[in-house]
Amino acid sequence: MGRVVVILLLWLSITHVWGQDRVYRFGVSPQKSASQLAQAWTPFLNYLSAHSGLALRFGTSPDSEAFSKRLADGEFDFCFVNPQQYVLLHEDPGYEALAREKGRLLKGLLVIHKDSPIESIEALDGAQIAFPSTTSFAASVLPQAALRAAGVDFTPRYVGSHASVYLNVAKKIFPAGGGITRSLELAPESVRQQLKVFLKTPGYTPHAIASHPRISEEDRAKIRAAIVALENDPDSQFILDAIGFKGIQLAVDGDWDTLRHLALPAPPR
Repeated sequence: MGRVVVILLLWLSITHVWGQDRVYRFGVSPQKSASQLAQAWTPFLNYLSAHSGLALRFGTSPDSEAFSKRLADGEFDFCFVNPQQYVLLHEDPGYEALAREKGRLLKGLLVIHKDSPIESIEALDGAQIAFPSTTSFAASVLPQAALRAAGVDFTPRYVGSHASVYLNVAKKIFPAGGGITRSLELAPESVRQQLKVFLKTPGYTPHAIASHPRISEEDRAKIRAAIVALENDPDSQFILDAIGFKGIQLAVDGDWDTLRHLALPAPPR
């Protein structure tokens, strides 16, 4: 059909949907600036709106703490949240999974300096280790869970970004740091050459698209049907590319059961 035609049809459908009285708020985890997220997610939400008949409006927050509070307060009807947030939100107030990215598992890394004498995870006992932030699931939560599972006592130091983690380890300010493959590949070559991957965590189910418990089963079914339409639409991959998805598939709460065996610290609420 072609991208231009798909966009035109979506626009025509949305002008009809947005005539409805009820607008559903779709909250997206603040991984980037609000303007970047809105640009990326609006075509996705427009597609779901057009195929479900429900008017979805993009929303986010300036930071992770504010976003977690808005989720806990029930300000979003639907949301895109990291696995840790989803597991906790399913417990209270009862968010239910709808979908997730297809073909990807989240894995964390620990990197060390290329000349580091560290050969075992136990050698990090008592160390200060760099991580991006308290709410970075793959780069902070998963490596920390692996360290704790090995009985390693460590002090996390949050340095603000993946890039800062890699730079600090490259400069030997910290003996190790948490990250992910994608951000490590994007690090400057001069930094990347000073590092080596010391540990990779197991893979875990990625972020969840979920609905607040007040959403009716009828409306949940409409959104799920729209997601199936998107999954099977060969002309809509550019919509998924914009939000960084390889693909999309329906999900159930049990998809995140492996996380429930980890000692997950609660994110800011």
